[in-house]
Amino acid sequence: MTILTETSFVKLAWLGNKATLPVGVTWGIPWKEGELRRDEPIALADAAGRQVPVQSWPTAYWPDGSVKWSAHAAVLPGSGVDGAMAAVTPGGDTGAAAAPILSQDKREAAFTAAKGRPASPALSVSVRETDEYIEVNTGAIICRLGKQGDAVIRAIYRGEELACSGGKLVCIREEQLSGEGGRIYKEQDFVGSVTRAVVEQSGPIRVVIKVEGRHKAVKGSRMWLPFTLRFYFYAGLESLRVVHTFVYDGNPHQDAVKGLGMTFSLPMSGPLYNRHVRFAGDTGFFSESPKHLMTFRTNGKYEELFRKQTAGELIEFDPQEDERFIGLLEDAAVWDDFKLIQSAPDYYEIAKRTQETCCWLKSASGNRSPGIAYAGGENGGIAIGVRNFWRKYPSSLELKHMSRDTAEATVWFWSPDGRAMDLRHYDTKTHLLSSYEGFDEMRSTPYGVANTSEFTLWSFAQTPSRETLKALAETADAPPLLVCEPEHYYDVKAFGIWSLPDRSTAVRANLEDRLDAIVDFYKKEIELRKWYGFWDYGDFMHSYDPTRHVWRYDVGGCAWQNTELAPNMWLWYMFLRSGREDVFRLAEAMTRHTSEVDVYHIGEYAGLGSRHNVVHWGCGCKEARIGMAGLHRYYYYLTADERIGDIMNEVVDSDFTTVHLDPMRSYYPKDEFPTHARIGPDWAAFSSNWMTRWERFEDAQYRDKLLTGIGDIKNMPFKLLTGPVCGYDPKTGRLMHFGDDNWGRHLAICMGGPQVWFELAGMLKDPEWEDMMAEFGEFYLLPQEVKAEKTGGAISKWDWGHPVLAAGIIAYGASRRNNRELARQVWDILLQEPTLGAIGAPEQIDGLQYVRPVQEIRSVSTNIASQWSLNTILSLELLKDSLPES
Repeated sequence: MTILTETSFVKLAWLGNKATLPVGVTWGIPWKEGELRRDEPIALADAAGRQVPVQSWPTAYWPDGSVKWSAHAAVLPGSGVDGAMAAVTPGGDTGAAAAPILSQDKREAAFTAAKGRPASPALSVSVRETDEYIEVNTGAIICRLGKQGDAVIRAIYRGEELACSGGKLVCIREEQLSGEGGRIYKEQDFVGSVTRAVVEQSGPIRVVIKVEGRHKAVKGSRMWLPFTLRFYFYAGLESLRVVHTFVYDGNPHQDAVKGLGMTFSLPMSGPLYNRHVRFAGDTGFFSESPKHLMTFRTNGKYEELFRKQTAGELIEFDPQEDERFIGLLEDAAVWDDFKLIQSAPDYYEIAKRTQETCCWLKSASGNRSPGIAYAGGENGGIAIGVRNFWRKYPSSLELKHMSRDTAEATVWFWSPDGRAMDLRHYDTKTHLLSSYEGFDEMRSTPYGVANTSEFTLWSFAQTPSRETLKALAETADAPPLLVCEPEHYYDVKAFGIWSLPDRSTAVRANLEDRLDAIVDFYKKEIELRKWYGFWDYGDFMHSYDPTRHVWRYDVGGCAWQNTELAPNMWLWYMFLRSGREDVFRLAEAMTRHTSEVDVYHIGEYAGLGSRHNVVHWGCGCKEARIGMAGLHRYYYYLTADERIGDIMNEVVDSDFTTVHLDPMRSYYPKDEFPTHARIGPDWAAFSSNWMTRWERFEDAQYRDKLLTGIGDIKNMPFKLLTGPVCGYDPKTGRLMHFGDDNWGRHLAICMGGPQVWFELAGMLKDPEWEDMMAEFGEFYLLPQEVKAEKTGGAISKWDWGHPVLAAGIIAYGASRRNNRELARQVWDILLQEPTLGAIGAPEQIDGLQYVRPVQEIRSVSTNIASQWSLNTILSLELLKDSLPES
């Protein structure tokens, strides 16, 4: 058995509040090189030292074969709510070889991971496959997932009871046709057809099933909208989490998505007054029945029975004593269909109707629904909670046929009660000069972009309490997660070089205050500017227009940010150094959006993304840097999210796409090279993809492509200073000399390249590579004539402007070369950056100047916010001893 030391323990805390209900949790832990061998198990203990069963697997390796990142899954008991589901207790093997009881000084952590044999779970998830379906048994539910055909979920059983069946993906396509009377809207129904289902991970605590297919026409032969579904099961839980992704492969001028969702069939039992509907409102719940007890003459004991019915209790009548009231009920309306529609970020409506030929009756309305619904009868039912329900509007939850033997529940990711998706470009031409749109080429197409949605489904034997439903809504919207302490991430150098907060002097405190203020400013902007919506949520705007008091939402390349200057990285490093839940959720939302919407997953641009624009896919610059793995791997390693893993695999060969879409095509004609690549941001993006592939799968092919490129840079006349445009061959990974001064250098180091390269240096341990980066940093701020003198006139033409964008790699050069004068220059750049001077105290614009009162920083730019923050975080680590004290 491994002898444990104090440093062997990894303390884990809840991200935000502790889970209220029993929940399955998956999280990641980083390790120092050589600290954890791949064959060494990990044990988990709670704050009292009691063992908790845990399932572990490696997600990345160091070059020496030791584990760089590990992932872990456990079922953890909640703090409890009245009327909640029974708690799942850890239980399991407590043998002497398992993780030890922790000493008293370790108990401040919620949980602790350490080397040692994990406890065995009292319940395990089992998987059984047939030719037709995959069956998963959590010990609480049994779920059968179809391997082909329309029924994705064939059945879910709770014990012997059928909880639901016929889980199908549904889509409504809308086409606009011209007619004599104007536009005619033609709708066509589609249903998801499964082509492949595989077990990605199999227990004992966590099981993941991946299902793929396309939507096929109910009438006709057309197939479109490829989809991927992942189903997550945890031992002992009556729930499954569903992650849904679809890729748009239509023509935006002909193929509008009117509705997109997933529907389930639910067996209904008992009289109509013992069936229940629940929808979450702003704070509480809409609670009704297909046959409620409110009649014109409801009073006395029937008023009390009505209260019990509304609370979800079963009602019984005496046929003789209650004959008159029963007669009134028989005459009362039967409400068959119910729906909750979140049509805007600040408005939802609940409606119901008796039958399809009759009107929908508005029943309630409010601002923001957490997005949970329940439908059930005397033998129980199901609850469905949708993540980011109001943030990714228009969305809806629909319950139909509640008076029949089989009801229907539908999660609408895009609600058919709103307008169809309009994925066309905002104009018929580009606006290169006036709007900073990159190229004259019109390449605005949504063909190949994707979107991912999430929901959780729970099975109940009886109608859950409002308290339980509230806890479910919170769990679905912000899935509980365990995270390491910031000090652990820092000590193992997770994701390279960065600093922990330090407020020991006035200057340090000022920088930390400014870093926090920038994040807080953007948090408020999301709410003030309503940066929400199915296609927009998670992105920030690029730059600001103080005359109109708006972000430049309609000015070409100045609208949506689309990963420009690496805001993802900024937010993730802010989380790593603080552990703040709000920052994690910002970074998570941005990662989910930018990895899906801003990147092409199929088609001629596969692996590339669209630069900043009014429409996310609008810019003609399709580049690898937009979707590089370096932006998204933070989320993958912290959560082990399989969808992000897919995306990082998709982009690993994005360099091949540049053969038919040369990133320098507007500046250099086709020549003897297969294509061209700038050392940064193009090759920097490729290197992030290859580094990630190498560490995840120990794939030597991509390690060798990295080493080939680095070797070619070493052989350039001025190494990393050369170019930066090179000839490039994706088959070999060769970078070929194409001139010493043929393009500007600022893009090489402001799109995440330094963050990737610094971490890569920790893997390669190549002093020459590190010296090349240091040389670049030292060279950057030199006067133009000095640059020319040092290179014999070879580097003298292009401007090396934007020092705030380069401050991080300049700090690296100052640190490695022990150049105190250069360090002083870095701090001058960061401390005197004018555009962020007012970040802590924005100007307040009253409601007369704009449509409502807003805050404003006239010169704010997400480019500067991202890069100033990233480079300050770097410099506080590399140059902390050079920081002025006042």
